[in-house]
Amino acid sequence: MRVMVTGGAGYVGSVSVERLLEAGHDVLVVDDLTTGHRAAVPDGARLVRGSFLDMDAIGRAMEEHATEAVLHCAAKSLVGESIAEPATYYRSNVVGGLVLLETMRRLAVRRMVFSSTAAVYGTPDVVPITEDAPLRPINPYGETKRTFEGALGWYGSAYGLRSVCLRYFNVAGASRLNGEVHDPETHLIPNILAAAAGGPALSLFGNDYPTPDGTCIRDYIHVQDLAEAHLLALEATAPGDPRTERQLVCNLGNGGGFSVRQVLETAEAVVGQPIPHTIGPRRAGDPAVLVASAAKAESILGWRPVRPTLEEMIGSAWAWRHRNPGGYAE
Repeated sequence: MRVMVTGGAGYVGSVSVERLLEAGHDVLVVDDLTTGHRAAVPDGARLVRGSFLDMDAIGRAMEEHATEAVLHCAAKSLVGESIAEPATYYRSNVVGGLVLLETMRRLAVRRMVFSSTAAVYGTPDVVPITEDAPLRPINPYGETKRTFEGALGWYGSAYGLRSVCLRYFNVAGASRLNGEVHDPETHLIPNILAAAAGGPALSLFGNDYPTPDGTCIRDYIHVQDLAEAHLLALEATAPGDPRTERQLVCNLGNGGGFSVRQVLETAEAVVGQPIPHTIGPRRAGDPAVLVASAAKAESILGWRPVRPTLEEMIGSAWAWRHRNPGGYAE
C-alpha cells in the first residue's frame, strides 16, 4: 500500500511511519516541520516539507507518490492554546482537513485513517467511555476534531470515502528511533522525566479527587501500540472490507487507567531516584477519571495493547531520552 502520512515527522506520526515501513508499505510523509523533526522521519520514507492546507502542493506530492491511502496525524493539539486561539485550530484542523479531503476526492483516493482524540467526549457521564457516548467537547481542540470526524462520515456517504477514526487520550513511551519532544511540553510523563533529569520541579494539580490516592486517573497507551492500531485501521479501509462500508470509530485505551500519583511513583522506580514535585490546586475542568473502553477496537480491528504497563511506557521514554539527551539534533 502506498500511504501518505500527514504529520509524519511528529511524535505519533514518526513511530507510525516506522511501523508502516516495517510492514512493507511505501510511505510519503508530508509535514511542515513547525512541530515535527526532520530527523524523526525514518529512513525509507520520503519527506515532503509542506502543509496539508496547500492543495496544489499536497496534490502534486500525492500524484507523484500514487497515494492509495492517507493516515492523517497532523493537527494543532494544545488544549489551552485552542481556547486562546480558536481561529488557529479551526483553520488547521477543520479547514486544513477539508482541503486534504478535497485533494483526495480530486485524485480518487478513498481511504483515510484519522488519528483523532477522546477529547471529543468532553466530560463523560460514565467511564469507561464507549463509542456511543455523547460527543460534548469542552474546548476548541476537541470540537475541531469532532467536526472533522463528522466531515469524514458525510464524505463516506456521498463520495465513497472509507474511514476509520481512532479516539484516544494520552500517548506515552518511545520506539528505539523516536521519542517525544515538544516545545512547549504539556504532557505529564515527559515533564516528569525532565524533572528527573534536572529540569524544573513537576507541579501536580490537586490531590483531593474522589480516587483511591486523590489524584486524577487517566488513560495511557504506548506510542508503538498506537502505531499498530493505525496499521490495522488502514488495512480495514481496503475496498470491499465490510468493516468500513460505513465510517468506523474506535476508542483506544489500556482498560483501567493510571493515577497521576501512580505515574510519578513508577517514574521514580524507573529512574532510581525521587523526582522533585509540588502539589498545587486543581485545574478548572479536570474530571477525576477519564478512561476509554477499547473493546470495539479489539473485536473489530483485532487490536489490543501489548505494552500496557507504565513501566514499559516510562522505561522506553527514559531510555530514549538517555540515548538522545538533546532531543533531535537539528
